[in-house]
Amino acid sequence: MIYSMTGYAAKIRDFERGTLHLELKSVNSRYLDLHFRVGEDLRAMEMPLRELLAARLSRGKIECRLSFNAAVARADQMAINTELLATLQGLDTQVRSQMPQANPLSVNEILRWPGMFGEQAMDFAALTPAVLDLAREALEDLAATREREGDKLAAMIRERVARMREVVKAVAPRIPEAQAIFTERLRQRLLEAINSVSDDRVLQEVAVFASRIDVAEELSRLTAHLDEVERVLKHGGACGKRLDFLMQELNREANTLGSKSAVTEVSQSSMELKLLIEQMREQIQNLE
Repeated sequence: MIYSMTGYAAKIRDFERGTLHLELKSVNSRYLDLHFRVGEDLRAMEMPLRELLAARLSRGKIECRLSFNAAVARADQMAINTELLATLQGLDTQVRSQMPQANPLSVNEILRWPGMFGEQAMDFAALTPAVLDLAREALEDLAATREREGDKLAAMIRERVARMREVVKAVAPRIPEAQAIFTERLRQRLLEAINSVSDDRVLQEVAVFASRIDVAEELSRLTAHLDEVERVLKHGGACGKRLDFLMQELNREANTLGSKSAVTEVSQSSMELKLLIEQMREQIQNLE
């Protein structure tokens, strides 16, 4: 499989005390770059999540958001802590006996007093198995979206490879003929320019120049690199870096082809090849 580095997944799980939200967002990056947006209560979950994500993903900038939204307590859960209420009443009376100008505690202040409705603190550490289970589900969804995107990118790359093969196939038969025409024109110009030089010397110079503009080797290497691109795509896996290297090699051969061009057809073919390579390179930047 070919995987893109672009993907998204979100999972929600409800509990009696609230709802757990986990979101994964992935974009392209040269390396694996993990970022976490986790509430303080869930901070202990970051390291297990980091290990889980690193074991599954190899490249990409991954943003993981984890939060817990506490549920509103039901009426049958709201039992007042009578001992705490009596303590507050005694303290309120004691303070106002010595400071008559002090305002008594309001109902709102009493109800908001920590622990007034019993022990409301939640054991977030107990959520660790649920968080990791939710993260595994989100990773499956993220992998599925990255795979679908990767399939589309691979199809586009194969299409460009096929077009490059057509360009190479079309230009290859024209090379000997174009070189012969250009060589003859060059020979005639040299003879006209230097009448005193022997024809053998002119032919020797022309032969040397003809060898310099021979692009058969470049066309052969282009074909070999295209074969390797298709092989890498067929093998799948984390192939983005390998394909990016092959794009550099293809571009080098296309540039050499253009620099050694002696005819317009080869120059145009070189430009088209470089355009196709650049189109592939832009998409390969998104592959894992």
